[in-house]
Amino acid sequence: MRRVDSAPNLVLATLWADALSAAGIEARVFSRYLSSIAGEIPPSEAEPTVWVLDDADLERARALLLELRRPLRGPGWNCRECGEHHGPQFAQCWKCGAGRG
Repeated sequence: MRRVDSAPNLVLATLWADALSAAGIEARVFSRYLSSIAGEIPPSEAEPTVWVLDDADLERARALLLELRRPLRGPGWNCRECGEHHGPQFAQCWKCGAGRG
């Protein structure tokens, strides 16, 4: 088991672990509740951490998290079903549910 990274909060750590799991990488969040004792221990030690269970997945996991941190850029798109305009980060229409196509 290897530590991938620490997150500034539990929500982000959980999202990262879920994204890794969705990519086929078994991941867990540790130090979930240490933020309550920040000050008693260094703040950086109180952050939740994301770990991969298989050491061989470490580099792939780090690359995926780096990709997740980069904002998507590019042109927006219009839904082919209802014409609603969306930013590049959306893969599905919020209005009618159609996929980006």
